[in-house]
Amino acid sequence: MSRVGKNPIPLPGGVQVSVSGLDVVVKGPKGTLTQTVADGIEVKVETDQVVLSRATEQKRHRALHGLYRALINNMVVGVSTGFKVEQELVGVGYRATNQGNLLDMVLGYSHHVVFDIPTEIKVATRQDKGQNPIITLESHDKQLLGQVAARIRSLRTPEPYKGKGIKFVGEQLRRKAGKSASKK
Repeated sequence: MSRVGKNPIPLPGGVQVSVSGLDVVVKGPKGTLTQTVADGIEVKVETDQVVLSRATEQKRHRALHGLYRALINNMVVGVSTGFKVEQELVGVGYRATNQGNLLDMVLGYSHHVVFDIPTEIKVATRQDKGQNPIITLESHDKQLLGQVAARIRSLRTPEPYKGKGIKFVGEQLRRKAGKSASKK
């Protein structure tokens, strides 16, 4: 059984947490995030840490206890240090460029794929000679960052034979062998 919810969340310098009713607001150098907590979960801010407690030992409250502890911890880490995701375009002729928050990609289709990135996320692209293009996404909101990265990846998911598509940097793809010629 997990005991994630019982661990206190340490507050780094420059991060402020305020609780009003069921809303938790986390402010830091990278931005501000808000999360609404369900009934039965109590959030207490102490001097240098945040402690969550549950009202009962019901299965629902135990599950929500760990969930909200993880969400608030991600908010604290996000506003203090931020999150970063790198994606790699694998394929002949695949390219990516950005102008502001407009991401323009060539993914082997007959047209360019233009993706509008939300303003909370900073996007950068780079193309080194002989290397695959890299898309770098940075934000203080881990949920939004993950959602946008998943939507970009879904534009051209990596296929299992040659590995062409958009993958996360460092991701291990499961490859298939392909056809084998029969010998008679």
